[in-house]
Amino acid sequence: MKLKNFRLKYLLSAALLMVASVGFAWKVFAHHEPAYADDGTPIQTVGDEFFVTIYDQNTTLTVKTGPATVAEVLERSEIQLVETDIVEPGLDILIEGDYKINIYRARPAIVLDGVEKHYVMTASYDPEQIAEEAGLMIYDGDEFEKEFNGNFLQAGAVSTYRLIRNGGRSVTVEESIPYATEKRLDYNLSKGETYLERAGEEGKKALVYKVDFQNNVEVNRALVSEEIKKQPVTEIVVVGAKASIAPERAKCAEWARQAGVSEADLPAALDLIYHESGCRVDAANPSGAYGIPQALPGSKMSAYGADWETNPITQIKWMAHYVASRYGGWNQAMDYWWKHHWY
Repeated sequence: MKLKNFRLKYLLSAALLMVASVGFAWKVFAHHEPAYADDGTPIQTVGDEFFVTIYDQNTTLTVKTGPATVAEVLERSEIQLVETDIVEPGLDILIEGDYKINIYRARPAIVLDGVEKHYVMTASYDPEQIAEEAGLMIYDGDEFEKEFNGNFLQAGAVSTYRLIRNGGRSVTVEESIPYATEKRLDYNLSKGETYLERAGEEGKKALVYKVDFQNNVEVNRALVSEEIKKQPVTEIVVVGAKASIAPERAKCAEWARQAGVSEADLPAALDLIYHESGCRVDAANPSGAYGIPQALPGSKMSAYGADWETNPITQIKWMAHYVASRYGGWNQAMDYWWKHHWY
C-alpha cells in the first residue's frame, strides 16, 4: 500500500514537473516570437534576424526582426506614441543587430510660478526643462521644489514643481554655432562628382545677459559675457576637378575667332592660351584660378556672361579684355609670359 502511494506521488510530481517545464519553454519561445502585421501574418524579415527589446514604462517586449528603423519596429509591434513621448534611440535610427529601445511616456506636470499654474505634458524629469516646455523663462539662481498635489480631484495624479524666484538678475542662454562648409578640389575625381569627407557639427556657446525688470516683468537684457562651450566642426566636401582633354588647336582657334581675336593676334593668343590652360574650359588650379584664361577668381569672367564656367567664348572674351588693358595686346602679354612664366 505504501509502495503504491509512493509511486502515485512520484507519477503526479513528474507530471506536474513536465507541465511546468512545458509552460516555461512556451514562455521562453513565446518571448522571442516574431512580430505580426495588422492582418495577422508574420513580419517578413530581410537578411539576418535578431532580437529587439522594447522597454515601455513597466512593460518589456522582445520581438524578432530584420534590418529596420526604430519607427518601423514600434509600428509593427503596434506600439502607439504621442508627440510628447521620448524614444531612445531616435525613430530614424536603423537597427541592424540585437538592440534595446527605451520609451519615456509623457505625463502631466504642473509648474507653479507665484500664483500662476502652468500645465504641461512632458516625458522629462528635469524641473528646469519641464518649466521651459511650459513656456517659462528661467533666470540664473532660480530653484525648484517638488510639491505634493493637494487638489487630486481637480488635477489628478500629476507631478508638481514650484519655481522659486531668487531675484536673479541674469539669464544664461545656450545657442548653436553654425558650421562652415569647405570645398576641397580632387584632381583625380571627375568633374561634377562630389563626396562628403567629413560631416559638419554645430558648436555651442553660452551667453549671459543682465536682465532689467519693471514690476517683476522683464523689459530689457544686455549681453554680459559669451563663452564657447564647443567649437563647430567644419564640413569638408570633396569636389571633382579632373580636367577635360585639351581640345585640338583648330577648335580653340575657332573659339578665339568667335570671341573677337583677329587673325594677326591669333598665333600669340593661342600660345598664351595653351601655356596657361591648354584651352580647357574647366581647367582649375588650387589657387582658385579657373578656366582658359586662369582668371583668379574665376567669377571675374561673369562680367562677360553668366555662362562663364562652361563657355569657352565667354572666357576668351574676358581674357582678350584683360591682356589688352594690362599689357596692351596679345603679343605683349606673350612676351611677358616668356620672361616670367605667368601673365
